[in-house]
Amino acid sequence: MKCVLAVDGGNTKTIALVAALDGTILGYGRGGCGDIYNSGGDIKESLANIDYAVTTALRMAQAEPADLVSGVFNMAGADWPEDFAVLQAAMSERLYGREILIQNDALGILHAGTTGNVGVSVVCGTGAATGARGPDGRVWHSSFWQIQAEGSVQLSRKALERVFLAELGLEIPTSLTARVLDTFAVSSIEELLRQMTSRDFRGKRPRSESLTPVLLDEAEAGDELAYRLVRDHGYALGDIANVAARKVGIEGTAFPLVLGGGVFRHPSSLLERAIVERVRTVSPEACPVRARYEPVIGVLFSALELAGIALDQELIARLEPTIPDHSLFDTVNGRL
Repeated sequence: MKCVLAVDGGNTKTIALVAALDGTILGYGRGGCGDIYNSGGDIKESLANIDYAVTTALRMAQAEPADLVSGVFNMAGADWPEDFAVLQAAMSERLYGREILIQNDALGILHAGTTGNVGVSVVCGTGAATGARGPDGRVWHSSFWQIQAEGSVQLSRKALERVFLAELGLEIPTSLTARVLDTFAVSSIEELLRQMTSRDFRGKRPRSESLTPVLLDEAEAGDELAYRLVRDHGYALGDIANVAARKVGIEGTAFPLVLGGGVFRHPSSLLERAIVERVRTVSPEACPVRARYEPVIGVLFSALELAGIALDQELIARLEPTIPDHSLFDTVNGRL
């Protein structure tokens, strides 16, 4: 039985799908961190997580590696040429496809948002990533260039920093202060700062990653400081998206701007509007779209194409009812 393999490997989880050549998903698996940069300093750990997800999917599909016509690996940690080389060698050694493609994880969501697989993707979840593909096949991913505009961890940290500055009178008063006090169940901002810095709280410090929904709530409600912070973060994400479009030769065209990641699931559209506003200063006809599927489905589309299968509505109609339950894709720690 001929099959294709799609793998989406991130910092918290690795998802693998095995599908028949008609698009029907036959098996799926989930493992831990697949990022070779964030697996405890040992690449073997991330490779073991990938193996677990793939072998689980193969077992469910009642398939063997020899059945895999193609394998596409959408990987966090596929950043530099040496990363691609080590992943290509590892997946080839395991026979995870007669044809194997390694790509940065910013690109999978692009195909999940547009079957044409051309455009710019902006992913904003726990972290952030930007990718682009041009009609001539050129690709670019932001990787470690995504310094000034990351995901919910950075947004939460920025919000907390501004609350600390507001407490000192170095920022305008903000409704974030009351929300932060409530979130961390403390009576004062000084007490929160103490818990985050004092020697007495080593090993039990409060974590700030959960503040992004609070920040978006207050920005949407009209708090000036929160609004400014979210808007400026969106502008910074838009700047990187403009770079991505330029790198693959689609700047100024009517390309799809695919948005995905947990932060965009919040009811507020402020961040999205800021990104689009910034992108349209350079490419006025850029068309924002939300990813229709989970990133690994976009990876599956790429695996089918690599196997020589054309994507059409009939194939998608066969695929959609076999997409696994959403629980397979839930983030482990529940953060945006």
